[in-house]
Amino acid sequence: MNEDYFRLYGSFYKLFSESNSLHLQDSGDSDMSIYVGNLSYEVTQDDLTQTFAEYGKVKRVQLPTDRETGRLRGFAFVEMETDAEESAAIEALDGAEWMGRDLKVNKAKPREEKGSFGGGGGGGGNRRY
Repeated sequence: MNEDYFRLYGSFYKLFSESNSLHLQDSGDSDMSIYVGNLSYEVTQDDLTQTFAEYGKVKRVQLPTDRETGRLRGFAFVEMETDAEESAAIEALDGAEWMGRDLKVNKAKPREEKGSFGGGGGGGGNRRY
């Protein structure tokens, strides 16, 4: 496969994943502040918004879905108005039982940029693209 294919695929994936987010207010930046893991597959953006709103103003909620099945992936990202509100939500909700599951809530780590697909590594055999 050539680099143009991967560049196009990456652009498509970014566009697709952004379309799965709910913008409650234009935040001006694209960083998701809070990672919420071990979610029920029945959770909605409204459920998360209401729960996190108890700790401050929710700016954005993103519930990623599986590319092939369209099913929720069991985690989300939530962005709040201030760092203090984020900290309060993380402290209150990390480890809390919600919708029958123990939540894992922490500060989101920045997405690592993937290097170019050329060079390094060998062997790829039967990879699906």
